[in-house]
Amino acid sequence: MDKKWDGKTRGSLAGYKIFLFFINFFGLGFAYRLLQAVTYYYFLFAGKPRKALLDFYQNTLHIPVNQAKKLVRKNFYIFGQTLVDRAAFLLGKNKQFTHQFENEQYLIDIRDQGKGGILLSAHLGNWETAGNLLKGRITPTINIVMLDAEVESIKKFMELSTGGSRFKIIAIKDDLSHVIAIRNALIANEFVAVHADRYLEGAKFIELDFLGRKAKFPYGPFVIASKFDAPVTFVFAAKNGKYSYHLSATAPIVQKMKPEQIAQLYVTELENKVMQYPEQWFNYFNFFQ
Repeated sequence: MDKKWDGKTRGSLAGYKIFLFFINFFGLGFAYRLLQAVTYYYFLFAGKPRKALLDFYQNTLHIPVNQAKKLVRKNFYIFGQTLVDRAAFLLGKNKQFTHQFENEQYLIDIRDQGKGGILLSAHLGNWETAGNLLKGRITPTINIVMLDAEVESIKKFMELSTGGSRFKIIAIKDDLSHVIAIRNALIANEFVAVHADRYLEGAKFIELDFLGRKAKFPYGPFVIASKFDAPVTFVFAAKNGKYSYHLSATAPIVQKMKPEQIAQLYVTELENKVMQYPEQWFNYFNFFQ
């Protein structure tokens, strides 16, 4: 991975095929054991993401070098687990998973207002699997706003093998058609989830203090949160056990705020979550430019 995020998700079609096969025929436990070898290989040879994480742990969180190296290895392994968990849900192998939801009532309150809801999250933990845990419990539909830049062959294989994601995807387009799609989803009292932690080179950004260092955050998610007449909450889902997740939501923002004000509140909450789950920071590039 490069110093800057380019909007693309890495992965190999062969890797997806192998893990889908093992999950289907040998179960999650076997897939996790296989992951230990696979992720150790990445720890040894994936130099750029390893270097980015070491910098983050040592120079941002001020973790001693030996502990930081152990944390990088743990990070790679848990990230692999979240990918396996996602595939397991899509394959219907999800009965052994449990979860707890801190402040679930906030999302119920948002739903009951009838204006839809905007959920700002980050690449920390695994919101997609957690969303699957809540499928139909709070809302029948969650829309994910994202750059549609995944490798096409992998996406096609996942759809053929598992039926695809259980979420609606709102792809960000140059013609701004995604703004209309977001508006329509909120009018239908649906939730719209946006990751607000990855700045794409060339896009508008806001620079903020994050864990004591200057970092660029994408401006778009905070504009969306400020412009629509819908409650806004920050949601996170971290793996807190072999087959369990901890979900959380913040008190909804219901009054009008400027994008910069929402961004500052978001960054404060993200800092708290990173300190709580440093091993689940899944941004494998130099976050501080």
